[in-house]
Amino acid sequence: MTGDAGNQVGRAAELRESLKALRARIAAACAAAGRDSGEVTLIAVTKTFPVSDIRLLSALGVVDIGENRDQEAAPKAAECAALGLPLNWHFVGQLQVNKCASVVSYADVIHSVDRDRLVRALGQRSRAAGRTVTCLIQVSLDAAPGRGGVLPAEAPGLADLVAAEDGLVLGGVMAVAPLGEPPAPAFRVLRRVAQAVRADHPGAMMISAGMSGDLDEAIAEGATHVRVGTALLGGRPGFVR
Repeated sequence: MTGDAGNQVGRAAELRESLKALRARIAAACAAAGRDSGEVTLIAVTKTFPVSDIRLLSALGVVDIGENRDQEAAPKAAECAALGLPLNWHFVGQLQVNKCASVVSYADVIHSVDRDRLVRALGQRSRAAGRTVTCLIQVSLDAAPGRGGVLPAEAPGLADLVAAEDGLVLGGVMAVAPLGEPPAPAFRVLRRVAQAVRADHPGAMMISAGMSGDLDEAIAEGATHVRVGTALLGGRPGFVR
C-alpha cells in the first residue's frame, strides 16, 4: 500500500469514528428533546478541508456539505460534480452581492440571506442560471456588527421578500449563537422567529442552528439542520486552494 493510499485508509477510519460519535450525540440530543433523530440533518462544514475528505464523507453516507467562502467552495463543488458525488451544497457564510452568480451555480441552500438587495440579486442570478435555490433568513441573536443577520423582528418581512422572488424558495431561518454567552436562550429566540415565519409560510420548516460546541442546545430548541466542522473533521488545516 502506497503512502497516500495508507493515509486515505487512516483518514477514512478517523472520519468513520467521528461520524459514529457525532450521530450518537445527535440521537441522544433528540431523545432528550423528545424528537426523532431523523428530523435533524447533519451538514458537514468542510471549509479548509480537501475534496478527498468530502469523497470519504460521501462514501460514509454524508450528502450535505457546507462551505462559507465562494473562492474555496466553487472549485470544490466543481471537482465533486466531475467525480459524480451526490451532494447537496450549503453556503453558510456571509455573502456579497458580487458573489451571487457564482454561488447560485452550485449551492442548493444559502443560509445567510440578510438584506433586501441580496434577495433581489440571488433571484436574478438564479433565474439567469435556470436554477431554484433554497434560502434561509439569517437572524442576528446578538446584533454584533460584522456577523451578519437581521434583527428578529425584521425576519418575517425579509422572509416575505424571499418567498415572493422567482428563482428562490424560502426554506426557513438560520442563526449563529452569540459569542461568550449560553446558547440556549438565543436558540429559544430563534425558535420563536421560526414560528413567526411559519405563520405566513408553513413550508419554511428549516431551522439551521448549532455547531460543534452547541448542537445539543440547538436541537433542544428545534434545530432541523446542524452545521458541524471540528467535531467531525478535526482541527482545521490551512486554506485549500
